[in-house]
Amino acid sequence: MLLALLAGALRLWNLGNPRALIFDETYYAKDAYALMTAGHELAWPENHDAQFIAGDPRPSDEGSYVVHPPLGKWLIAIGLRIFGTETAYGWRFSSAVAGALAVLLIALIAQRMFRSVFLGGFAGLLTAVEGHHLVMSRTALLDIFLMLFVLAAFGALLADRYSTRRRLAEWASRDREQLSAAERAWGPRLALRPWRLAAGVLLGCAVAVKLSALAFIPVFGIMVVLWDVEARRTVGVRRWLASGLVRDGLPAVATVLPLALLTYVLSWSGWLATSGGWGRNWHEENPAEGWRRWCPVLCVHCGTTTRLPQTSTQGSRQDTTTPPLPGPGSSWAAPSRCTIRGRAEGGLRAHRRDLRRRSLLLRCRRPRQPLIWWTGAVAAAVVLLLWLGRRDWRSGAVLSGFAAGYAVWLLFPDRTMFFFYTISFHPFLILAVTILAALVLRWGTRRGPPCGSATRCSCPASRC
Repeated sequence: MLLALLAGALRLWNLGNPRALIFDETYYAKDAYALMTAGHELAWPENHDAQFIAGDPRPSDEGSYVVHPPLGKWLIAIGLRIFGTETAYGWRFSSAVAGALAVLLIALIAQRMFRSVFLGGFAGLLTAVEGHHLVMSRTALLDIFLMLFVLAAFGALLADRYSTRRRLAEWASRDREQLSAAERAWGPRLALRPWRLAAGVLLGCAVAVKLSALAFIPVFGIMVVLWDVEARRTVGVRRWLASGLVRDGLPAVATVLPLALLTYVLSWSGWLATSGGWGRNWHEENPAEGWRRWCPVLCVHCGTTTRLPQTSTQGSRQDTTTPPLPGPGSSWAAPSRCTIRGRAEGGLRAHRRDLRRRSLLLRCRRPRQPLIWWTGAVAAAVVLLLWLGRRDWRSGAVLSGFAAGYAVWLLFPDRTMFFFYTISFHPFLILAVTILAALVLRWGTRRGPPCGSATRCSCPASRC
């Protein structure tokens, strides 16, 4: 809790400076206000930032093209409802709260994973003071909410893992003579798993913030199935592979995926309940044929956005950005250029002087601690070796976050990319550094747990 309070203080202090819509805040803050007032995104006049900041926002009645799902913008609207548009606290408050909550979550998750209060505090402290996380928590962008929901879903799956192993350990302690042949071969039916259902809702929320969160669903799904299969093998289930796939994997697919989909659809309630949203009445002008007649309105719109005019009427972005680097493999690991989040008149030098004069955290320099990020790069390599050599489940869990948040972007080398996308796998970078710290803590000891935990493992299924 102390770490969460520290993180909140760092993120809320002087949050209203600068009193301007920087970078993509000019889109998301206005979209949040439109959602709050109309239930859907609205078009805005050109160069409307000054009037918006003055507390006199006047959007048009025309629906605006929707780039991202609405949940993140609804969360930004909470701050606007509390503080209004007269102060930057209004559109940045929710991001700051999300960042502070993420610090608390990463501390609890690390404490649970490594069974060490010290390592939990270590992970939380790194997150609280890390520059990239701090900047994203003080900016009204969507990615901080994406990171929070992904991290919360990971924490829910971790809680499900420990709960499931306790139940399997209780089953394994029973007298095998009292078990039927089918139960000895297939193991128990675990039935309701509430933490897994919670993870489905949280993953649906992540996708409802940004569609790039879709990558976490299959990656986390594979991770959980591997956990379940190995857990059944550890407690002595004879058909552990088939049992894990049939009794754990199939129920997960049948429950988690529909919950995630339902959560995503519910995030569009404002658009569905109103009639003025962008493309809302497209199905009336273009009636569906064949099987599409039986689909909801969202399904009818699938695949049609490329045929509709995608002109943005939000107004021109006052801020400018440097050209994106060619791809994440060459730009995110050790970038030499950056995203400029605000620019003053008079060129880049004047812009930098203006930022320093206004004590703005969002500078042209990379807003991150090089020591943490370079250590994280080394830690990621160590984690990969631990997973390959020891089949350490903690290392595999951290790698899953890297795979979903980072490796998936390698599939789209020509897409426009910005460094702040890395916030989605930032918690897993911190966990990788924590694993490295755990290994250093037990350096020189004669024996230790194979998982790299700071304390000796006692659970019989801890190696899975």
